Amino acid sequence: MIMEDRIQEFVNEVHTSLSANSFIKLSLGNYQGTDEGLKNIYIRRAVIKKEDKLSFTYRYKTRDIVRNYNPAEGVATLQQLLPADFHIATLQTTQGSIQFEVLKNGRIVVRKTETEARPAPAPTHDKAKHRLITSQDKPYLQALKITDQHGTVFNNAQDKYRQINHYVDILSTLIRDIPGEGTIRIADMGSGKGYLTFALYDYLTNVLQRNAAVTGVEFRQDLVELCNQIAAETGFEGLHFSQGTIEGFETEKLDMLIALHACDTATDDAIAKGIRAEAELIVVAPCCHKQIRREMEKSKVENDVRFLTRHGIFLERQAEMVTDGIRALILEYFGYRTKVFEFISDAHTPKNVMIVGMKDHHLTVPKQEILDKIKATREYFGIDYHHLEKITGI
Repeated sequence: MIMEDRIQEFVNEVHTSLSANSFIKLSLGNYQGTDEGLKNIYIRRAVIKKEDKLSFTYRYKTRDIVRNYNPAEGVATLQQLLPADFHIATLQTTQGSIQFEVLKNGRIVVRKTETEARPAPAPTHDKAKHRLITSQDKPYLQALKITDQHGTVFNNAQDKYRQINHYVDILSTLIRDIPGEGTIRIADMGSGKGYLTFALYDYLTNVLQRNAAVTGVEFRQDLVELCNQIAAETGFEGLHFSQGTIEGFETEKLDMLIALHACDTATDDAIAKGIRAEAELIVVAPCCHKQIRREMEKSKVENDVRFLTRHGIFLERQAEMVTDGIRALILEYFGYRTKVFEFISDAHTPKNVMIVGMKDHHLTVPKQEILDKIKATREYFGIDYHHLEKITGI
């Protein structure tokens, strides 16, 4: 049987299982495509806005992306993915499993395994959500005005509750890569009212069962006092809040440093603190990229993208990319493997860039090459200095 017939045979099995309501789930593995970081796709049936859908979860190392298709679109999408991108697919039905595999010699096989009949699961509803931080039995969520005494999330706190879980979900995939079994030491720079700081401590201690020493750094004294009071009343003994600025915070050693929405050069101050504290993991979500924009506005250098940057909105976006691109290079200079990706934050700041630096103690760093890239970038855009470059002394 030729390759196209084997592909069609498997796709037909998927279509038949959907028509006969015997479809349980479908997973795609052994990814061979070009989308960096993509590992698997998991497919399930779902009811979204009262319509039957096939929900595709694209599993990356640091995030999941969900795309929903009507059944015909979903089957067509599957056919496009096999075998160009994925070399293994496994269909689970009520009668057994059917596996599609591309062998090393390029031959395609389809194997069927029958099992004892079992019922098909009900399609998941679009309102069903998996939460790492549940709302039940969480006194700190009640104290922070997220839930009432029964664990019901207030209507005006729904966005904040989703945001908390979204952040913890992202961080949970990164924390797994931090080595060691002892106490994990974390600083949350610019912790505000402590929503994420509390939730992260809860996740570490109650879900992962790890000892944790977490410090929230916040300039506003009233918020520091409030958060320390809630931590004490909640019994979170390893959670502490300290009054001060990111620049003024001092620590000897950290496993992880977080700075979400630190404005302008405060993000640079946080990254520098993480580098000096030899943090295994540095996670920042910058905002307000003013320093580099001012440099570019001042120089008005003529380059190949001047036709874009003469417009204010494009200049702003270019300044953001240049600022964060140099930040990633500086992290790499100090031995961090970096990832920069977009994530959805909340209704008020719908899209943000997150920069992640993971310390790699076995990495051979081409330091002069990195310095040359930074210098060339500054010269191209007419930038006198980058704040992070200045405060780290490179």
